[in-house]
Amino acid sequence: MDLSYTPEEEEFRARLREWLGKALPALPPKPSPDDWPARRAYDMGWQRMLYDAGYADVHWDASPTVRLIFLEETEKAGAPYVGAGFVGLLHAGPTIAAEGTAEQRARWLPPILRGEEVWCQGFSEPDAGSDLASLRTRAWRDGDEYVVRGSKIWTSHAEVADWCELLVRTDAAAPKHRGISWLAMPMSAAGVTVRPLRTLAGSAEFAEVFLDDVRVPVGNRVGDENDGWRVTMVTLSFERGTAFVGEVVACHRVLRELAAEARRNGRWDDAGVRRRLGRLNAEFRALWRLTQWNVSEAEASGGVPGVGGSVFKLRYSHARQELYDAAAEVLGADALDLDRAWVLDRLSSLSYTIAAGTSQIQQNIVAERILGLPKGRG
Repeated sequence: MDLSYTPEEEEFRARLREWLGKALPALPPKPSPDDWPARRAYDMGWQRMLYDAGYADVHWDASPTVRLIFLEETEKAGAPYVGAGFVGLLHAGPTIAAEGTAEQRARWLPPILRGEEVWCQGFSEPDAGSDLASLRTRAWRDGDEYVVRGSKIWTSHAEVADWCELLVRTDAAAPKHRGISWLAMPMSAAGVTVRPLRTLAGSAEFAEVFLDDVRVPVGNRVGDENDGWRVTMVTLSFERGTAFVGEVVACHRVLRELAAEARRNGRWDDAGVRRRLGRLNAEFRALWRLTQWNVSEAEASGGVPGVGGSVFKLRYSHARQELYDAAAEVLGADALDLDRAWVLDRLSSLSYTIAAGTSQIQQNIVAERILGLPKGRG
């Protein structure tokens, strides 16, 4: 494992820092969190700036180490997060780059990079969340098209998306981990209905999506028919690989802000608070090292993250929740003030042991694929 950076990588870091210093002051004000069309325009405007500067393709066309440097530096500089571009840039785009045909890459990747098209993720269903392979949304061939019928839930950014990375069952008789296909579905297709879902924090970045005999061209299938589970594992490896890098850097920043707040309001005098913040500091330093290890592993395996991402995701999810529990202890009564960003972040942190694969699923992956334990029964 090599955790050092080459001179070329350090040159990339310096060049990126210089560009961020000039670009960020030119950004317009952030839109209201509830105005999703405006948020899409803001997020895609930032993506276009990255594209024009030559930084748009780092999520799938750069080495994992360069990707790590990019995410670290943009978060440290306070640059906008990928926002509405999350699924396209961090899930669908890398998957199409790795598994798509030359025609598919030419069709879908440039618009994502230029900030012109937004993707959403149609994986989970009301009766198939953690057990994703139990999905029931059906698709059957009708000439050069699939006819899709079913529903999805927790569909990220469906309300502003142009495309959906969609999992469908194309062979109902096959074992549940087979008979699945990965489709790129246009959200403008007839028969697609989107119903926004409001979260505990009051936001509506998720939705239910209902599919009533939606027609999707067979040419929109990524990978072979009935090979969608393998393609999905590629998607999820990116989701659990470097996708959380910026958030680890952000947690370090929140931890520093918490320490400053504790000194200001007197909570720093409590040895228990200092001990708790110190342990969290060690926790996130270890998670950063684990991220670097995972990046080194990805470098050696051609750029696709390995199962170490599940180890990271499992521990990070709980550490993030612990961080915001500590924030509530430091804030005291102010922890009930919904106008404070930390309070909303604490509510958001509750989802992290569920999103991108529940902690129970991650534990199974670690047990079976890393420790070599037998599969559980029942």
